[in-house]
Amino acid sequence: MGAGFESREPDTGQRLREARLLPWASLEGKSSYLITDDRGGRLSRLADIAEATQLDMGARLLAHADDMLPDATETQLRFLTERLTEALRDILRVVESRERRTRGCACHT
Repeated sequence: MGAGFESREPDTGQRLREARLLPWASLEGKSSYLITDDRGGRLSRLADIAEATQLDMGARLLAHADDMLPDATETQLRFLTERLTEALRDILRVVESRERRTRGCACHT
């Protein structure tokens, strides 16, 4: 199933269901998607919490980097760079997921 997977229930006239990119990858590192009509479902709420946590962690990490950069050792800089890279990857996934959802929403023109 591709990122643009959509389906329509046969002859019911229901709206299209779009796959939501989840804020975590599979064990193999592949993107994970959720297809549901229930935006308030348990997995959707968990994904919302994970996204908020990832954004908060990225902001905190950036503040920490600002504080430590002037006196950081090479080892600290490497560790910080690895963590910043992970945070950026998470944040870009959140942005992509939200962009896909708002693009499909009739309330945003």
